[in-house]
Amino acid sequence: MNTILFIVFCALGFELGNADIPHFFRGRPKGGMVGVPRLTRGYNPVFPPDEWMTQTLDHFNDADTRTWQQRYFVNATFYKPGGPVFLMIGGEGTASPIWMVEGMWIAYAQIYGAMCFQVEHRFYGKSHPTSDMSVDNLRYLSSEQALADLASFIVFAKQKYNLQNNKWISFGGSYPGSLSAWVRMKYPHLIDGAVATSAPLLAVLDFKDYLGVVRDSLDTTGPGCNKAISEATCSIQKQMQSSSGRKDLKKLFTLCDDIDNTKTNDVINFYSTLAGNFEGVVQYNKDNRAFEGAKGTNITVDTLCAMMTDSGLGDPVSRYAAVNAMMLATYSEKCLDFSYTNMIDDLRKVDWNSSAAEGGRQWTYQTCTEFAFFQSTDLKDQPFGQTFPVNFSIQQCIDIFGPKFNVDLINRGIKRTNTNYGARGIKISKVVFPNGSIDPWHALGITKDISSDARAIYINGTAHCANMYPPAVTDTDQLRAARMNIMHSIGKWIKS
Repeated sequence: MNTILFIVFCALGFELGNADIPHFFRGRPKGGMVGVPRLTRGYNPVFPPDEWMTQTLDHFNDADTRTWQQRYFVNATFYKPGGPVFLMIGGEGTASPIWMVEGMWIAYAQIYGAMCFQVEHRFYGKSHPTSDMSVDNLRYLSSEQALADLASFIVFAKQKYNLQNNKWISFGGSYPGSLSAWVRMKYPHLIDGAVATSAPLLAVLDFKDYLGVVRDSLDTTGPGCNKAISEATCSIQKQMQSSSGRKDLKKLFTLCDDIDNTKTNDVINFYSTLAGNFEGVVQYNKDNRAFEGAKGTNITVDTLCAMMTDSGLGDPVSRYAAVNAMMLATYSEKCLDFSYTNMIDDLRKVDWNSSAAEGGRQWTYQTCTEFAFFQSTDLKDQPFGQTFPVNFSIQQCIDIFGPKFNVDLINRGIKRTNTNYGARGIKISKVVFPNGSIDPWHALGITKDISSDARAIYINGTAHCANMYPPAVTDTDQLRAARMNIMHSIGKWIKS
């Protein structure tokens, strides 16, 4: 990895070598679902300093007067008096100052003379509303509170920066893409238009279609890839049945511990982690972010499938293991930690200095209380076998946060989320919903126009949030056209 990028990752709190929490967990890579963009403007840009505003702890209880300090960034480099204001919404990770000098929204800001703000999401990065991340304190972590934070920030910024009469456009990708749509819907007097990229709007308990899209994406390289994964999975399941087979698997996959097949959750976690090697790469295939931990290369679907179909690497299990070895090296991990107990113990940590504070605990809490989005192998026609059912994710909620975080509580949260925001039946205007066909999250998003001013932009061949990253010579014509479409939509909202 480039030395300067490595320093940036460490400064932002990324723990590249931490192995207890899988590097891809609940659809989220470490650091958050929107990665850091590549720096195309040189490696020595001037990043804006941290700014802070006094924020309300509980927006829905006026008797609670407690406050906290929320971090934000501002870039007025391109601002022309009377121009629009662009608001980048932070999500389930540290807000990176790199986004203040890079990415397509900065290109749009240059075109339209916009003031740019980025607001960090409560409970992530340096924005700590409470003394720790105990279950009692995490009750203040929700999308509703985050949206109210954004509304309060806009009111604050309008006064502080004299922006009372400017048009405000929100931007976000993945979960912040959902927030971008929802803040436009709930606060239309504050937000005049929204770009909601790769936004999952439908909360669902069993997101089994996730692996359906992974399967289809792998199929774009040819039919042999999924077949080899399926054969590897079946062979591993057979090897699990004998002591000698488990010993062979430990050596082949460089496991940190012996496999005890009486520990069901360890075995399930082993299968889930191996599938995560493919899920993460598919989700971000051929985008233009700075790939976390990569040793000078960007791992793609083509890379994985070339390995899975290369008979020179041995049988399908050996190829599956070769992919795992590559990912261990990529994330600087000496061995594969598949221990369920280790993972749960890590996610139970409540201190802000703990490894869980990177965002893994917080995002797990939000999935357990609001969205679920539990990726499982409950879809029959996919290559990873029936190896990690939805109940595995439900059990994690109970084991991390307590017995009341059971399926009933999770389902109540899902129902509330879909009722509150409208799911895919959202009533909204002046918004675009870009989604990539390779991105598994498009299965929960808007891929067809809602109306003439609430439009879907479906981009064949691209993955998660691809339109947000800087352009590259390898970009497809559809991706280039999508970025132009977004630019023209912003122009219309500003003029209307």
